[in-house]
Amino acid sequence: MKDCIPTRVAYGKALAEFGVNEKIVVFDADLASCTHNDEFGKRYPDRFFNIGIAEANMVNIAAGFASTGKIAVCASFAMFSAGKAFEQIRNSVAYPKLNVKIIGSHAGLTVGEDGATHQCIEDVSIMRTIPNMVVLSPCDANETREAVKAMLQYEGPCYLRTSRMAAPQLTQDIKNYNFKIGKAYEVMEGTDITICATGFPVHNALQAAIRLQNEGVSVRFLIFPSIKPIDAEAIKKAATETKVIFTVEEHNVLGGLGSAVCEVTAAEVPTRVIRIGVQDMFGHSGKPEELLDKYGLSENKIFEKIQATIQ
Repeated sequence: MKDCIPTRVAYGKALAEFGVNEKIVVFDADLASCTHNDEFGKRYPDRFFNIGIAEANMVNIAAGFASTGKIAVCASFAMFSAGKAFEQIRNSVAYPKLNVKIIGSHAGLTVGEDGATHQCIEDVSIMRTIPNMVVLSPCDANETREAVKAMLQYEGPCYLRTSRMAAPQLTQDIKNYNFKIGKAYEVMEGTDITICATGFPVHNALQAAIRLQNEGVSVRFLIFPSIKPIDAEAIKKAATETKVIFTVEEHNVLGGLGSAVCEVTAAEVPTRVIRIGVQDMFGHSGKPEELLDKYGLSENKIFEKIQATIQ
């Protein structure tokens, strides 16, 4: 697709761009060409460290650097950075609230042929439950750059989710776009339904929303690059002003964006929430586009699910 860039590529370029800050140190678990940490390493070799296939050690080393005042960034595939290093992230980073940024690359179903063992659909849930942790899930290259910038400026632990598959550019066309941790962005105004989307499927969800709009459904469309903190005010407003909320995410429907939205509505403005995502099951090996369709995250499947629900 035209102007499509993987968010992992955009992350690497942004990290290298902002790496002029000498406080930034970067660590990788022998996957730098995949996570795109190598972009930083080429420019600033003295501040780049390949720890090898030892994710837990990588996080502990990053925590040590952060304790001396550095901004420590460490990356691996989401399955490894969120999975293998959970204890170290919880106890060595989040508990003392150190300035460590965890990057979960190749997240979700769209790693495709790598299959269920590498399709991390639990990382947002894992990271969201850790106290002091910020969780970001950008949808395109522009939003990824802004997320990296905000992440590096934020003082404290942060988890950033990136994807392998190229994503269409969307957010550079949003009027007055101004990324802020904890904020959602309204792309379409509507009074019938609200669609809340995050990460890679945002484009598919937006195309489905446009089709629904063309059929006479008044759709409010919100992009959520920040899962924690969540924009509770935007959710409460949508719950008050529209009839039903749909959430769309390339993640298990348990523990991710859908759960975060449900937590807000249940406590503040009870309303119906339909969660579109992986329905608490493992992925399969296959082409990314086919997997998105199989798990209900293609444009057509999102459109059909919403249309069937509101009829």
